[in-house]
Amino acid sequence: MRLRCAVLDDFQGVAAALADWSVVEEEVEVVALREHLAGEDELAAALAGYDIVVTLRERVAFPGSLLARLPRLKLIVASGMRNSVIDYAAAEQYGVTVCGTQSSGIPPAELTWALLLGLARGIVEENTALRTGGPWQSTVGVDLHGARLGVLGLGRIGGRVARVGLAFGMRVSAWSPRLTKERAAEHGVELAASKEELLAESDFVSVQVPGGDSTRGLIGAAELALMKPTSYLVNTARASVVDQDALLAALHEGRIAGAGVDVFDVEPLPADHPMRTAPRLLATPHLGYVSRANYTTYYGQAVENIQAYLAGSPVRRLP
Repeated sequence: MRLRCAVLDDFQGVAAALADWSVVEEEVEVVALREHLAGEDELAAALAGYDIVVTLRERVAFPGSLLARLPRLKLIVASGMRNSVIDYAAAEQYGVTVCGTQSSGIPPAELTWALLLGLARGIVEENTALRTGGPWQSTVGVDLHGARLGVLGLGRIGGRVARVGLAFGMRVSAWSPRLTKERAAEHGVELAASKEELLAESDFVSVQVPGGDSTRGLIGAAELALMKPTSYLVNTARASVVDQDALLAALHEGRIAGAGVDVFDVEPLPADHPMRTAPRLLATPHLGYVSRANYTTYYGQAVENIQAYLAGSPVRRLP
C-alpha cells in the first residue's frame, strides 16, 4: 500500500510540474491541495489520511495539539531551513521527521524593489488610470537618486537590498540589534546610530530582520511616529516585526507617505481584512519567495527529502 503525501497551498497549481515526482510514485501517492486549510480542526480532518505533508514556509502551523491528531503522519517537508511554527519537540514525541529545503534570498530582495519602485513612481495608480480612461498623469514620482534608504537588518536579503540602493545612487544606512560598523562597511553602507535615527532620517525604510520574539513589534506606533510624512515603509520580512494596527493608523492618518507590504498577520487575508482597503498601501499576497527558481528548489528538494526518508536516511533535517 502506497504512502500518501499532501502538498499544501499549491495556489498556482504548479507543484506537479516543477519537480519530478515520478521517482517516488511507486511508493507515494502525491496529492496537491490548492485551497488553504485554516484552523486546527480543518487541518486535522483534511490531513488525517496522509503520511507525508509538504508545506510552504510558515503558512501552516504544526503545534503539538495538531500533531497529536495526526497519528498517520510520519514526515513533514517544509520549504526553507528555518520554521518557527512547527513544534519540533512534539514532532519527535510523535515520531514525525521534519526536513527542510534550501531557499534563495534573491526573490524577496527583488520583490522589495518592485514594491519600493511601485510606491515611488505611482505605478499602480497610473496603470489603473491609463487602462480605465482616467487622467493622463496624476502623480509626481519620488526620486531615488540622492534619497536615503534605511535597511532594518543587513543579512543575506537586506544586504542585496542595500546594494541595489547603492546602484540607484541612494545614500544607504542600516541598523539591527547586532549589526557592527565593520559589517555595514563590508556592504558599503553606513551604520545608523540607532533604530530611531534610521527611521527618522530615511526616505525609504526596508524591513529585513527575521521574525521571532526578539523582533516582534520592533516597529510600533512610537517608531512610525518618528518617520517623515514623506517617507515610505516596505516590509517583505515578517508581519510580526511591524505592528499592523499602528501601520494602518499611520496610513489612514497620512502620517507616512505610503507602505509596501507583502506579509500579514493572517494569511491568506480574510476578505474583510482592513489591509485590503487601506489607503497609501501597495500590497502583494506574500509573493516574496514565490518565483520559478525558488519553487523548483522547494519541490525538487522535497522529492529528494521524501526519497531519502523512504531509504531510511533523512536529509536536511530540522531544526
